[in-house]
Amino acid sequence: MTGTGPLGRKPAGTFNFQVPVPGRALYLEPSPKRIRIEVGSEIVADSRRAMLLHESGQQPIYYFPPDDVRSELLEPSDRHTHCPKKGDASYYTIRVGERVIESGAWYYPEPLEGAPPIKHLIAFYFNRMDRWLEEDEEILVHPRDPYHRIDVLRTDRHVRVSLHGELLADSHRALGLFESNLPTRWYLPREDVIAELEPSDTVTGCPYKGSAGYHSVKLSDGETAKDLIWTYDDPLPEAGRIAGLLCFFNEKVDITLDGELQARPESPWSQGVKAQNVAPALTRG
Repeated sequence: MTGTGPLGRKPAGTFNFQVPVPGRALYLEPSPKRIRIEVGSEIVADSRRAMLLHESGQQPIYYFPPDDVRSELLEPSDRHTHCPKKGDASYYTIRVGERVIESGAWYYPEPLEGAPPIKHLIAFYFNRMDRWLEEDEEILVHPRDPYHRIDVLRTDRHVRVSLHGELLADSHRALGLFESNLPTRWYLPREDVIAELEPSDTVTGCPYKGSAGYHSVKLSDGETAKDLIWTYDDPLPEAGRIAGLLCFFNEKVDITLDGELQARPESPWSQGVKAQNVAPALTRG
């Protein structure tokens, strides 16, 4: 439901049947995983019956049955909001000892007709909680989408990367990373990157790949292209093959594959990347 996915806001393909208007689809399903939330030293929610709500244009969100949430840690909030697809939401403030997270959880006491059965289920702001666990493994950034896939494939395609006519990389040893609903990324050996690199303090997180560090590129005219390259030095096991390889933002450079210039894709990163607070042990496309 994100990016160019079939139920996203800008689907890449077409159906042979009527589908919701882009941006309007909702899908609620049970998760087979045990899901826990920690705030401070306390478990706020612990469920084997969590529901995963998929919403067009958004990352999935876990909703918990009230019985699986520590009600004594929740206080009613004065905050109320309206969603045109789900209805009016009420909020809880979370209090754990001296730690207070204002309006950190929400629920829909009377969802709109036609909305999925989310009545009274409780959701939490992912980034305001201290720790999320799927089974016994911590997750970062947002819940993992069970329909999101990563394929890392070796290719002998001739990959050339340039900017303003200046060659930055030239490789016949790339790995292509094909990730659901996102532009294809080309990961290159460091030896095949000609550009002069400058290390960056930027770090971002991806729930499927781990924590990414960045490099800026110093061009021959003295200009510096900030955070033009990212790398996963210690990726999650599912993306282990890209460890240590360098990847350029397709959105910001010119890439030719076997001599054919590729269009620069439009994506959430077309305007650059913002650093995130990410555990150093664990990032992106």
